[in-house]
Amino acid sequence: MLRSDATAPAVLAIAILLAYSNALTASFQFDDFNVIVNNPAVHSLAAWLESMPGIRPLLKLSYTLNWTASAGPFGFHLFNVLVHAGNVALVFQLLRTLRPGRGRDDRLPLLAALMFALHPVQTEAVTYVCGRSVSLMALFYLGSILAYLRADTAASPHGWRWFSAGLFAAALLVKETAVTLPLALLLVEAIGARRSAREKLKRQALHWLVLIAGLIAIAASPFYRHLLDVSLATRGLGANLLTQVNAICYLAGQLIFPWRLNADPDLPVFTMLTPLVGLQVLALFAILAIGLRNVRAQRWIAFAVLWFFIHLLPTNSLLPRLDVANDRQLYLASIGAFVAMAAMLQWLLARMRYRWLVNGAVGLLLLGLGALTILRNQVYESQIAFWEDVAAGSPRKPRVFNNLGYVYQQEGRYGDARHAYLRAIELDPDYWKAHINLSTLPEENSGAPSR
Repeated sequence: MLRSDATAPAVLAIAILLAYSNALTASFQFDDFNVIVNNPAVHSLAAWLESMPGIRPLLKLSYTLNWTASAGPFGFHLFNVLVHAGNVALVFQLLRTLRPGRGRDDRLPLLAALMFALHPVQTEAVTYVCGRSVSLMALFYLGSILAYLRADTAASPHGWRWFSAGLFAAALLVKETAVTLPLALLLVEAIGARRSAREKLKRQALHWLVLIAGLIAIAASPFYRHLLDVSLATRGLGANLLTQVNAICYLAGQLIFPWRLNADPDLPVFTMLTPLVGLQVLALFAILAIGLRNVRAQRWIAFAVLWFFIHLLPTNSLLPRLDVANDRQLYLASIGAFVAMAAMLQWLLARMRYRWLVNGAVGLLLLGLGALTILRNQVYESQIAFWEDVAAGSPRKPRVFNNLGYVYQQEGRYGDARHAYLRAIELDPDYWKAHINLSTLPEENSGAPSR
């Protein structure tokens, strides 16, 4: 059985290399074209500087550095895989730091880090170039938590706390969903040594100041105010809460059923409480209650549950989103789920007579996750493969078929393009984009879809 010892970095590196080597040949997809390929603001450092101040400046700077080094997709994918590798190492080190004195027989950190590394749900944050907004933010975010913990054993704790606050600021400059970091620090404190509320506030003062400054900057930004107006106009608070209850259950299911991944899922909007949503509300409250009740008794249960919910707050709670849920929203949240799974496996290993059965099951689980990730990466090899996969998973979403028709049209498959546009119009007769795209098809190629 794998152990959390000096061989762990090599094990994690090999796992990532095997699972993501075919991600390096993937193409640009979906928002990559608007955000990177067709966006001159990230094509040179001068253009990037001219576009400032703007939102997510560090994320855009990373695109600029990639583009100026090489405009092809390979460099972008290599950067994303390296960021993911860094995050895997940080997850392992974070869990080791939070579990001091448990020795080399503590398998939880390595098991959880391997599941984080290999689970195919992470491909949307790794293989999809624009998923970098999540994974790069996570790199600074996890680094900030580790620096905060390092202050407890450092000769100069203030320097490490300043460094931690700086990494938090960097995470916010990549993606604003990093606002949850002070809550994550409170959770880390809750499962650690007992400290008074005043002492905790003193230790985290810099982080709360960074958060306040970040929120002020967001409130002052015309672009963010516009996004907020669009968000609030999407649906009401009550409808959004009901919708997000179902969305959170959907996302949790993606961790359990990793073969049903979908880059553009067709999730319903609920305007009233249904029996299904009622059961989901009860289930989520029960799980949350278990986490809160075990902050002192079973700290790792509390950590797993509360970490999961904390990191879905920015995307799956109060603020409505046009896309109800996406797999990449699980990137940080999934750490809690993987900790719970690893804890359960370690518990079984400690109590089962035939440990080789559990060891074999763990090995098969990790191999299966890695194989599914390799298969999932193949979806990103071409735009046609990508949108055909989405269409199979969301057969009633007009946008999907319009986009599928567009990539068919780009490849000269006009019959297939016409078929896809007509399907989009059949699903939504008022979908103007599909009507316009259909009108641009050459008349002489108006026959049946090609095969």
